Amino acid sequence: MAVFIRDEEDTMRSAAIRSAAMAMLGVALAFTAPSSSRADDGSVAWDGIKSAAFGARDILDGAGKVTLDAPYRAEDASTVPISVRLPAEFAKDVKSLTLVIDKNPSPIVATFNYGDAAGTGERVLATRVRIDQYSNVRAIAETADGKLYMASRFVKASGGCSAPASKDAEEAAKSMGKMKIRTAFKDPEAAAAQEAEVMIKHPNNSGLQMDQVTGLYTPAHFVDKIEVRTGEKLVFTMTGGISISENPHFRFTYQGNPSDVMSVRAEDSEGMKFSGNSTPSQS
Repeated sequence: MAVFIRDEEDTMRSAAIRSAAMAMLGVALAFTAPSSSRADDGSVAWDGIKSAAFGARDILDGAGKVTLDAPYRAEDASTVPISVRLPAEFAKDVKSLTLVIDKNPSPIVATFNYGDAAGTGERVLATRVRIDQYSNVRAIAETADGKLYMASRFVKASGGCSAPASKDAEEAAKSMGKMKIRTAFKDPEAAAAQEAEVMIKHPNNSGLQMDQVTGLYTPAHFVDKIEVRTGEKLVFTMTGGISISENPHFRFTYQGNPSDVMSVRAEDSEGMKFSGNSTPSQS
């Protein structure tokens, strides 16, 4: 069961200011002075994003280390499925994974920082994202020694960041914060490379969607922090933005004991906090 708490001091934040700040972040990242990269594909937008997010660090070709799956032409630009796969021999040294969509208003989709329960086997992470226009989608893995490896895919999709929500605001508010946490263990005896799925009910408004009745833009309101644990061990934390689709959904591998409860804590940009646990019937 999920619960949420609203911090009073956080409710004082202005949604309009936040929407403007997110837009400014996207502009700043897109127009930062370019820098070279060994894995650069010639995108001017990527030059700026790379410089702002990773500085002058080299980003190496992730062939054989980082596999990114995404549709070449998306059926729905507001819910584009993407997945990243890291082979065991590489994954054991990966401490974080960053997803980027070059042409989105806020191009940094999310950064996942891994904990001990991410495991030492093959690592898989899948989610759904918004894509605003035809763009390269990128997955950048950082290893414990500070090296960066990247894979990219070009996706034909447009209008995802401004697409209207599937539910009206009043209806969405009723279920906001409810979670489904599912675990499907491949091999309970081995306790390695298990699978889990987390879904959080949340409109994840981008700030670019127009209310068809009032003609005004819906303020940005999105899940920006997530922590996933199995037992007391951390699987990952996530810091995200407006490019994650409505009702954030994550499927991932991890290493854990089948008897352990998986717990999820989340917070959104309005300071609302949510939590949920898997139940024995889901383990």
